Amino acid sequence: MLQESLDRNFGLILHDVARLLRTNFDRRVKAIGLTRSQWWVLTHLYREDGLTQTTLADLMEIEKPSLGRLLDRLEAKKWIRRECDPNDRRANRVYLTVDVEPMIREMRQHAAEVRRQALAGLTEPEHQQLVDALLQIKDNLTSPAACNDG
Repeated sequence: MLQESLDRNFGLILHDVARLLRTNFDRRVKAIGLTRSQWWVLTHLYREDGLTQTTLADLMEIEKPSLGRLLDRLEAKKWIRRECDPNDRRANRVYLTVDVEPMIREMRQHAAEVRRQALAGLTEPEHQQLVDALLQIKDNLTSPAACNDG
């Protein structure tokens, strides 16, 4: 069996870093009453408000009924609203409400603090180089060639 050192394995390191970022952020926003699922919905809508429920479920990699229950809870808190898509009556679009704006501001502040903690010790050029490399990797994995089995 081929033995390889996993200490510098890119995939494992990236997985650990992503997990640690989520865990650190979870700890910070738990105090303001947000679960991971809730902040993940709010983050996706902050990035692109008005997503369809189907698109949101795909982005979050969860089943539509699970997302529906989560959206019911967010709607009860008046943080989101659902509207029928004017072009497709079968689809609902999800929007942030003005009531959630203070929560979003606080959530974004916590996210900035986690990023500062994560990037401590890197120079600005190193930070930019890291982001550029991650964007290239993301592009490599989402390109049509990455989807081919051959």
